[in-house]
Amino acid sequence: MKKTSHRLADGREIIYYDLRDDVTREAVDHRPLPPAQAHSEIRHDPLLDDWVGVTAHRNVRTYHPPADECPLCPSREGRMSEIPEPGYDVAVFENRFPSFAGEPGPENAADAAPGEPGLFRNRPGAGRCEVVAFTADHNASFADLSEEQARLVLDVWTDRTAELARHPGVEQVYVFENRGEEIGVTLPHPHGQIYGYPFTTPRTARMLRSVADHAGISGQPGGDNLFDDLVARELADGERVVIDGEHWTAFVPYAAHWPYEVHLYPKPRVPDLLALDEPARAEFPGIYLELLRRFDRLFGTEEPRTPYIAAWHQAPFPKGRGRAGRTALREEFALHLELFTIRRAPGKLKFLAGSESGMNVFINDVPPEQAARRLREVAS
Repeated sequence: MKKTSHRLADGREIIYYDLRDDVTREAVDHRPLPPAQAHSEIRHDPLLDDWVGVTAHRNVRTYHPPADECPLCPSREGRMSEIPEPGYDVAVFENRFPSFAGEPGPENAADAAPGEPGLFRNRPGAGRCEVVAFTADHNASFADLSEEQARLVLDVWTDRTAELARHPGVEQVYVFENRGEEIGVTLPHPHGQIYGYPFTTPRTARMLRSVADHAGISGQPGGDNLFDDLVARELADGERVVIDGEHWTAFVPYAAHWPYEVHLYPKPRVPDLLALDEPARAEFPGIYLELLRRFDRLFGTEEPRTPYIAAWHQAPFPKGRGRAGRTALREEFALHLELFTIRRAPGKLKFLAGSESGMNVFINDVPPEQAARRLREVAS
C-alpha cells in the first residue's frame, strides 16, 4: 500500500492509498474555495450523562447532487471534485462539513455564576471527521469490490484509526458506512466515514460497564470476559451463526435490535483494528464481501439493493482524567463490526417510532433465528 498526502484548496488534507507503489499523485486542487472553517460545540445532557454535538455549519452540506456533479468522483477537465486526481484506488479527505473538528479546549458552564459549578456544561467539539471513498466507480458498491480492494480498505481503516487516535482531541475512533437513501445517505457514490470523537460514545460506555460488571472489575460478582462468553455461547448454540471462518465468526445476536443484523467478531478477541493479526486481515475481505452480497439477496433480485449501516466498534483511546483505569478496561473490549438493515420485508422499512425513539426500547418484527436462517439460505 502506498500513501500520499496533499492539501485541498481550502487547506483540508486528502490522502491517497494505492495498491501499486509506482503510482504518482500530484494533481492540484484549483477550486476557488475559502479557507475551511468549522465551528463545532458539544453540550452535556445532565439527565442522560452524554454529549450532543451542535454544528450549525452542517446545514449547508451537499445534498443529493446530480451524478455528473458527484464530489467523490475523480476530477476531470471542466469539473473539479473533492478528489483532484483523474482516478484513485481509495481516497480519504477531511470532511468539508465536519461534526467534530479542531483542538480540545476548556470546559465551560453556561449557567454558572463565578466560582460556582454549573449544570449546562459545554466545550469545543474537538476531533476530526473524514470521508473514505472506496472506489472511483460511482455506480459500484462495497460488495462489488474485489478481495484485493476490500483488503486495501481494511488497511486504510487501520491506518486512519492509528492517525486519529494520536489526535489530542480524539478519545474514540468510529469507522462506518451508510448505504442507501432509506438510511439517509445524501451521496450515492460508495463511501464511508470516520469520526474522531472527543469523548467515549454512550453506546461504548454502556458496553464497558456491562463488561466490568460481568468480570467483577467494578466489584460486582462476575466471571470471564463478557464478549468471549457471548461469542462462545452463540457458537455453541449455532442456530444464529451465519458464517464461522477460521479467524472470524458472524452471527445474528440473540437479542437483535434490527430486522436483519449481523455481528462479526475476530478470533481471538482484540480491542481495535490496530491489533488484528495478518491471518485475520487476510480472511476478512472474503467473509465481509460475502455478508454484504447476502444482504443484497435477502429480499429477492427484483428489490433494490439493501440499505444498511456497517459500524466498527473499537475500544476508546482514553485521554484526561481517569485514564489509567479506562486504559486497563479497554483491553477487555472486543473489536467487532455490526451490520444491519432497516428493511424488514420487500418494500417495508423498520422505522424508529415511539418506543424506539422515545424510550430506546426496540421492537423487532423478525425473530433472530429466522433472520439467521434466511442469511444462510442466500449464501453464494
